[in-house]
Amino acid sequence: MALSKTALKAKIITEMQKVDMVTEGQFAKAADLAEAIANAVVDEITENALVVVDKGSSTGEFSIV
Repeated sequence: MALSKTALKAKIITEMQKVDMVTEGQFAKAADLAEAIANAVVDEITENALVVVDKGSSTGEFSIV
């Protein structure tokens, strides 16, 4: 599964709209918040996530990047 800041932002905005948050318009800031959250989540995962393999010949921890 590939991570995408753009795709995650779109999903966050969709969820915000489901709870009646204003995401469009001159003074709407929810889309900016969604973008900031998406960027932070993807960056955190790609920079720090590890895959743990606990069986087989490839046992160990590996970066996902």
